[in-house]
Amino acid sequence: MSLPFDGAISAYFQHDAPEHIREAIRTADKDDILEPDHPYPARMRRKEYESQLHAMQIELVKLQAWTKASGARIAIVFEGRDAAGKGGTIKRLRENLNPRGARVVALPKPSDTEATQWYFQRYADHLPAAGEIVFFDRSWYNRGVVEKVFGFCTDAERDLFFDQAPAFEKMLVQDGIILIKFWLNVGRAEQLRRFLSRESDPLKHWKLSWIDVEGLKKWDEYSSAISETLARTHTDHAPWTIIRSDDKRRARLAAIRRLLDAVPYVDKDAKAIGAVDPQIVGGPGLWADASGDQAAND
Repeated sequence: MSLPFDGAISAYFQHDAPEHIREAIRTADKDDILEPDHPYPARMRRKEYESQLHAMQIELVKLQAWTKASGARIAIVFEGRDAAGKGGTIKRLRENLNPRGARVVALPKPSDTEATQWYFQRYADHLPAAGEIVFFDRSWYNRGVVEKVFGFCTDAERDLFFDQAPAFEKMLVQDGIILIKFWLNVGRAEQLRRFLSRESDPLKHWKLSWIDVEGLKKWDEYSSAISETLARTHTDHAPWTIIRSDDKRRARLAAIRRLLDAVPYVDKDAKAIGAVDPQIVGGPGLWADASGDQAAND
């Protein structure tokens, strides 16, 4: 079987990844969490996960019914490093919802025309109408991180973005949109382990891109860009929720729980939703603690 990008991910693992990252991946069992400072040594057991997921997906169905009946508009932004678990989390949020009222927006790179427009314009076109829930699988925050790391925007364009993003989001909230922003934070060893899994599985090759391969070499550049982005766009009207996503199961439940907590739908079952786990969910301060980088305080 030929590997995508001529096996560049395996080559990075074998020759260029830091030794402690290679050792963590080599010696771990499949259920082990690789980050040494993670609060849990292993991922959540499947039986416990599926039980909690089922209960909360019933709550999601109630939330969607309320959204449709009330005409509410909900926009949920998912950001994070590549392989942080954005797509898988969105899948679990949507899998029992009516797709006509719960859609995913995952935009490709801007067209030549879009590149000449106001930066937020193409995202504004996809905001929810009355009764809709919209999941942004990456969003306008591409400018804050990916475009910075790969030189796809100028420093002046990025500074303008940071000036406008809080105001743009404030307008959305003032207009009545319920806006929730998630940053899924995955550790370096776990990210590489997930990339290696995708590289070896033909059914997952479509998930890999040149950006993924080159991004492996730019961990520190990503960290710096993420730190600045969180610090400059964490606001009272549109705060970031950081979720440590080294354990996909706990991360998915945490995202669903945050959404259910944030929306005032009727007949809410607090017992089914459960309590927030502050060890893996918090504000930008949690990202700073988990990454070793300086970020904004909660």
